[in-house]
Amino acid sequence: MLPLSPSFAQETLSEDEMYQKRFELYTKMEAITQIPWYYFAGVDQYERNVRRVRKDIPKQTSIIGIYIKPEIWAGPLNPNSEDIHPATIQFFNGIGQDGNGDGKADLNDDEDLLYSFANYLQSYGTDEENLKIALWDYYKRDKTVALIMGHAKLFKVFDSIKLDKHVFPLPLHANYSYRNTWGDARGWGGRRMHEGTDIFANYGVPVRSTCYGVIEMKGWNKFGGWRIGIRDVNNTYHYFAHLNGFAKDLEIGQVVEPGQMIGSVGSSGYGPPGTSGKFPPHLHYGMYKDNGYNEWSFDPFPHLKSWERTERAEKRKR
Repeated sequence: MLPLSPSFAQETLSEDEMYQKRFELYTKMEAITQIPWYYFAGVDQYERNVRRVRKDIPKQTSIIGIYIKPEIWAGPLNPNSEDIHPATIQFFNGIGQDGNGDGKADLNDDEDLLYSFANYLQSYGTDEENLKIALWDYYKRDKTVALIMGHAKLFKVFDSIKLDKHVFPLPLHANYSYRNTWGDARGWGGRRMHEGTDIFANYGVPVRSTCYGVIEMKGWNKFGGWRIGIRDVNNTYHYFAHLNGFAKDLEIGQVVEPGQMIGSVGSSGYGPPGTSGKFPPHLHYGMYKDNGYNEWSFDPFPHLKSWERTERAEKRKR
């Protein structure tokens, strides 16, 4: 059976079929290189996320989201940046290789693309530390390496690449209220904008992880009080602030899943460690996106509304 062309696959496959095709490619590269599949999944997921929010690189048109610059693929001194001949690409020190045995090293072919990146990683070694070095040499950014490793960790723990479920941060049966407060002015500690949505509730109401993610930060901040930051597989950072306390045994680097309790509603912050009660109890919930260069805040309100509606609908079905 002939492989699907990238554009045809993107247009005709269902979401589940796309996930399955990706997973098959990851496991195939694991068999060839002995590098665990979840590292390929981590790189691919990171690249796909970046391509969704960047304008300086082409949008994804195939199953695999990894983007390799033509000059890197064909070789920096290769006069033909669209070269598909493995011999000349190798001569000019390009990384492009033939991954499916058709005699071509085609940058637009998913198997060739993933096989070439896999061989680049394998040239450094197959253990985690050497893979980190390979990724740093390729991206030249510590944050990128950390994000990829976090994605890989999630895929490994849950043995799946379909980790897009989200839930509302508070139990739906709790007494809470919220409105869109993103972008409002804030004056404490200097004039700044409000980078989140405030969800008002009683002290002690459980706060839940909204996603599958890795705990990136936990501790005190003079503005946010007791707070937790969780990074999901979409390069999105979920920020929970003003907590009354944390769930037991929660640590930085720990993997969490949607609905898992991570703390409770409080009124901590706006002062040194331990300060609380300067405002009514509420959860400050923020969302931030990383694009490979920097990170910025975006409005979480539409997402909160969507997750709330979806979760209520699921409960009614049950």
